[in-house]
Amino acid sequence: MIAEANDKEPSGSKQVILDRLRGRVVESPGLPELDPDRLIRYPDRVSQFCETLKFVGGESHFVDSPAQIREILEGIEVFSAADRIASTFPEAVEPTVDLSQVSDPHLLSTLDWTIVKGEFGVAENGAIWVDGRTLPHRVMIFIAQYLALVVSRSEIVDNMHEAYARIGAPSPGFGVFVSGPSKTADIEQSLVLGAHGCRKLQVFLLP
Repeated sequence: MIAEANDKEPSGSKQVILDRLRGRVVESPGLPELDPDRLIRYPDRVSQFCETLKFVGGESHFVDSPAQIREILEGIEVFSAADRIASTFPEAVEPTVDLSQVSDPHLLSTLDWTIVKGEFGVAENGAIWVDGRTLPHRVMIFIAQYLALVVSRSEIVDNMHEAYARIGAPSPGFGVFVSGPSKTADIEQSLVLGAHGCRKLQVFLLP
């Protein structure tokens, strides 16, 4: 027998239970107080950031000017052969895709590279915070074959507690922490990089 959907009102006993649940006030214990002395700190945040980034599959480069970013990228075969490049950091790389003319984000599915600027990095996990307000299309950092992020090495914090304190109160919009290329180990416990996002992440550290 196939059960049919019942659109009737809840039975009396069920309604009583629901009403009691709705009327019960549960006091929140509140958030725990953080002890700043117990938060992880690094004697050299930049070195730790680079080490962690390498561990998760990314690659870092110390540069002194945007021009050096282009020089390094030109030495990477998959960049020199790229046709479709989205860039919000034209000081280093001029885009070949005019993002202002893209009305449907699906049209970005053939992006070879995306180059964007991050706000700051986190030494603890090698992550970089990208403010969504700097992205004409948020999908551009996920859908490209390769991703390059630019961040100042003076803008590296120790840990995620400091990172969230820096972001402050949530505001409408979008932002994301990016750490390393996409990866998965769901299949036979074997780590695969570039499984469902960028194949490789290049991070350029300006002064």
